[in-house]
Order: sequence, then structure tokens, then C-alpha cells
Amino acid sequence: MPAVAPHRLPRPLVALLAIATGASVANIYYVQPLLNEISRAFGVSDTAAGLLVSCAQIGYVAGIALLVPLGDVLERRGLISTVLVGTALACAACAAAPTFGVLAGALVAIGVLSVVAQIVVPLSASLAGPEERGQVVGTVMSGLLIGILIARTVSGLIAELGGWRLVFALAAGMMLLLSLVLRRALPHASPPDPMPYRSVLRSVFGLIRDEPVLRQRMTLGALHMMGFSILWTAVAFLLGHAPYHYGEGVIGLFGLVGVVGAGAAQIAGRGADRGHGRLMVTLFLTCLLVSWGLLALGGTSLVALIAGIALLDLGVQGAQISNQTAIYALRPEARSRLTTAYMVSVFLGGTLGSVLGSAIYGAAGWGVTCAVGAGVALTGLLLWGATQRVGRDGAAYAASAGGSARAT
Repeated sequence: MPAVAPHRLPRPLVALLAIATGASVANIYYVQPLLNEISRAFGVSDTAAGLLVSCAQIGYVAGIALLVPLGDVLERRGLISTVLVGTALACAACAAAPTFGVLAGALVAIGVLSVVAQIVVPLSASLAGPEERGQVVGTVMSGLLIGILIARTVSGLIAELGGWRLVFALAAGMMLLLSLVLRRALPHASPPDPMPYRSVLRSVFGLIRDEPVLRQRMTLGALHMMGFSILWTAVAFLLGHAPYHYGEGVIGLFGLVGVVGAGAAQIAGRGADRGHGRLMVTLFLTCLLVSWGLLALGGTSLVALIAGIALLDLGVQGAQISNQTAIYALRPEARSRLTTAYMVSVFLGGTLGSVLGSAIYGAAGWGVTCAVGAGVALTGLLLWGATQRVGRDGAAYAASAGGSARAT
């Protein structure tokens, strides 16, 4: 029997869900400010070290494709606790990795198992009442996005104090603690649409085929995350070399700049609840394009770099919340599978962005990297403008606030 959404989800539970998503997804981003230190420790090039980010993201894509659909098949409280224990073991393996190859493999495993965040987000949408769904999803996603950004700060500071291995050792302990807390705090959450696992996986492709709004948001989400990953992979190298020459601790602090944009999640969620989702997306995509101009100036100007990071993260976070609120309104009984389709696309885009970020920066420098990022942002804005009819024909964004099963 599916979990029945209460009229109002308790705020402490919403906060716990936000913390859980942030802490779990942070695992795949801890490595980013550590790239310079890891490259020195194992004697590999900057480009090779940059591929570690891609290893974690490839694993994350695989986990989204193979594990997240289980949220529509298994009891979700037990699933979440079990996967968190597996994540703890993968983090411990990372901390003890004796070679660069073992570290890369352990990061793939971390990526696969850190998808708890993408099980919790659709669970929060199911537990919330229809009149608060956008706000609850926005709050939980704020935790996820803050986790992505704070991960860099925490990782850099811990590495300064105790080395990069300590980062992953502490992450392992955090995952075990979360497993115990969530096991006690979450309500029993039966799957909304139980069916054989193979049927669940096949149905993901059916959703992609049948839902034009889902295809639209998958493409947009991939472009958002591609630009996000281009920035955060390349900026670690920019800040570690001339003209900045910052250490891992200072590089990690730049993650705090992006937290300014976390408020976009709340703005996007409330906008969706009030029927302004399409306007929100247009504004956030415009922010993305403008941000790359500031980032280009950031090659020599710290103020411009900080402003560009803040604006890009605001645009990415807001656009992603708008996208997820839209797809969750399409098929309430299939939110885990909708998440699978959407997030596989998003993190494939992110993986490509990581590869591009390290390769283009290594070959052509910061200016060309920013030009490529701007091109990705412009492509997203043009695609959004060209596919507006999909949004209008999808049944009206505002319907999600009223609990419609067919909204954009």
C-alpha cells in the first residue's frame, strides 16, 4: 500500500531529508578540490587527475539507472539505509586506496552508491501534500545542492589539516551515522507501483517515449549540469596555478560562493506551486548565460570570478528544481523512474562536462573553457525557447500545485 501523504510534512523530517540528500551526494564531489594534491601523491598529470571527477559521475549515472528505480519496487526506508551502508564501505575503500587505479575504482563505487539522494527526493515528493509539494522538493533539493557545494569546502579544509585520505574516512563515518538515523526517523514507505525489477527498468524507456515534457527537461538538465561540471572541474586548476596559486583549503572555500544560489531552489519551488514555472526557467537560463561572461573576466579578477560562480550556481539550481517539479507532476506513481530518466541524462551531461573542463583547460586555458561554457548555456536557452509549445501542451505548470497528474 503506498504511503499516504499527510496534509503537511513535519518540518524536522523535511530538514532531515535535506541533510541526507546533501551528505550523500557530497561524496562524489569531495575529490574536486583535491585534484592537485592527488596528482602529486600518485605522480599523475592534471588531466589524469581530473578524470577522477568523471569516475565518480559515471558511477553515479550507473547507480541512478540501476538502483533508483528500486524506489518504485522495494520498501524505501530499508532501501535507503542499506545503500548508505554500502556507501560507507566505498568511502572507506577510497581512504585506503594504495594506487591511483584503486582510487578511481573506489570513486566509481562511491558514485554508484551515493544515489540515495535521488531515492530521497521522489520519496519527499510522495510524502508531501500536493499544496506543498514544490516547496518540499525545493527544500530537499536545497540540501542536495548545498551538499554539492559545501563538499568542496569541507574537503579542502580537511585535506589541509589531515590529508586527502582523511576526507573519505570521515565520509564513511557520516554515511554509517545517517543510515542509523534515517532507519529510525523515516516512516515505512511501501513502493507506489510494485512490479518486477526488469519491468521497472523497461518502463523507464516507456516514460521517455511517452512524455515529451520529460524529454525536454532531460535535455535541458543535461546542458545545465554540463556547464556546472565544466566550471567546477576547471576552476580547481585555475585557482591552483597562476595568477592565484591557492592551496586545497582555499580552493574548497569557493564552494561557499555557490551556496548563495541555494535560495534559488526555494524560489523555484514556490514559483512552481504558484504556477510560474516557465517564467522561472527562463530567468534561470538567462542567469547561466550571463554568468559565463563574468567567469571569463575571472581569469584575472577575483571579484568577477566570485560573482560568476554565484550567478551560475543560482541559475543551475533554480533550473534543476523547476525541471524536477515539472516531471514529478507527470506520473505520481512513477516518480522514482522519472527521477532515473531525468538524472541519468543530467549526470551524463555532467560527466561530459568534467571531461571537457579538464581537457579544454589543459589544452587551451581558461578563456576558451569559458567560451565553451557560454556556448552550452546559449544552447539551453535557445532549446527552451524552441520547445515552449511542449510546456503549454503539457497541461499547465500550475496544475502541479493542485495535485494534477498531468502538468509541466
